[in-house]
Amino acid sequence: MSNHKLATNALHAGHDVAANGGTRAVPIYQTTSYVFNNSDHAANLFSLQELGFIYTRLNNPTNQILQERLAAVEGGIGAVVFASGTAAIATGLLTLLKAGDHIVASSSLYGGTYNLLSVTLPRLGITTTFVDASNPDNFADAVQDNTRAFFVESLGNPKLDVLDLEAIAAHSKAAEVPFIVDNTVATPALLNPIKHGANIVIHSLTKYIGGQGTSLGGAIIDAGTFNWANGKFPEFTEPSAGYHGLKYYETLGAASYTFKLILEGLRDFGGALSPTNAFNIIQGLETLPVRIKQHSENALELAKWLEAQDEVAWVNYPGLESSKYNVLAKKYLPNGQSGIVTFGHKGGFDAAKTIADETKIFSLLANIGDTKSLIIHPSSTTHQQLDEAEQASAGVSADLIRLSVGIEDIEDLKADLKQAFAKI
Repeated sequence: MSNHKLATNALHAGHDVAANGGTRAVPIYQTTSYVFNNSDHAANLFSLQELGFIYTRLNNPTNQILQERLAAVEGGIGAVVFASGTAAIATGLLTLLKAGDHIVASSSLYGGTYNLLSVTLPRLGITTTFVDASNPDNFADAVQDNTRAFFVESLGNPKLDVLDLEAIAAHSKAAEVPFIVDNTVATPALLNPIKHGANIVIHSLTKYIGGQGTSLGGAIIDAGTFNWANGKFPEFTEPSAGYHGLKYYETLGAASYTFKLILEGLRDFGGALSPTNAFNIIQGLETLPVRIKQHSENALELAKWLEAQDEVAWVNYPGLESSKYNVLAKKYLPNGQSGIVTFGHKGGFDAAKTIADETKIFSLLANIGDTKSLIIHPSSTTHQQLDEAEQASAGVSADLIRLSVGIEDIEDLKADLKQAFAKI
């Protein structure tokens, strides 16, 4: 299905109707395990002589359809799904890296990702240098002999900085390390990082792709473009002690990382996506192109409205002409800039908390990408574990309010914020 356009792939890719009982809707294969034809069949599956299903921690027919569909919409050669977006990031990095390795990452990351890279991974001997991603040369300047990955968000959460992916990709290529892009906020409906040089794309499927706020999920899409035999990743070229001496790159070539995520990442860390959640996320993916268009239109109109309000100190949205990211947004996100808007009230920290408390349509909770509008004050919640300097680096100020703009009537959203402003 990859020869079709995005909207068609979002509805059909990966689902062979004839191979799934003639079902028009994707079935939920709610099973932990699968019956082998005989002992030889089982042995062949375990030794990779045949491909098939063994245990749902490794793969499942419903999950497989979602994986093939995600690979199609992002333009990759394969995908692997996980129990959450964080599980995808952690498993993706731990499958790739080892003690003593180093990451160069954008400083403008989701708070949970920043914490993983700055606090948790160093306990395992994996360190990160955070850089100001507005200057792509900062990535090259931070490269060390042990650097093994670049990591960024295509549209930072909550900084909303649009990165020059092509320029960063050129530096990752020169350093001979994979370029990993979290594309959660932009979604494949607005941006395909692989087209701009990314080797690996990550998603929290919980957000816009699922879209309903019902199901956790994460995914990694492999572009199949990185040379794992360049000498920096011996785990891909030397015999694997944990898998019968398998040499990943010799046996699997461009798909080495995809299979390593399954054979080691899911096997050893166990962050498998449930088939029911895979089914729910598929329902969301089917309507993503339609929904993200409305999210983007509503967000742009609301951002323009906020700029005109006397109570508002500043507004940040890449689609605004006033945004310092607008030029890059026109290049990388010409069809919409997604549904996240941030702004500050002139009343500062306390006013921001009051607005988050007083909205009626915007729900105060820690999520984005729902069809329903959401609000949060990051400084006191999602980013509270960061000190003041780290918050500033991530784009979080004391007065910042993050809106995840849903697909309600835009006039109702304006009125809801206006009545919240009046409570200050």
